Amino acid sequence: MSEKVRAHIFVSGSVQGVFFRAETQRKARELGVFGWVRNTNNGRVEAIFEGEKERVEKIIDWAKKGPPGALVKKVDVVWEEHKGKFKNFELRYG
Repeated sequence: MSEKVRAHIFVSGSVQGVFFRAETQRKARELGVFGWVRNTNNGRVEAIFEGEKERVEKIIDWAKKGPPGALVKKVDVVWEEHKGKFKNFELRYG
């Protein structure tokens, strides 16, 4: 069984208004990653990813590029203790 991890990420660049959240949700569900994604007030996208380490690493790699139309300049990743409290991957607002 693969190690379970939790990553808290902040994506900077032109990442709002380009379907970043919706595409992150689609990719997370495709990979079987749980958590949430939202826009922040300072123009970044914030997300929590939980799941198997390999799958979480894949979605972080995807976030470094983002969907077509996004221009990702930086992805900050904070590794945290896996909590296993999510049952799906949701869009959050605010």
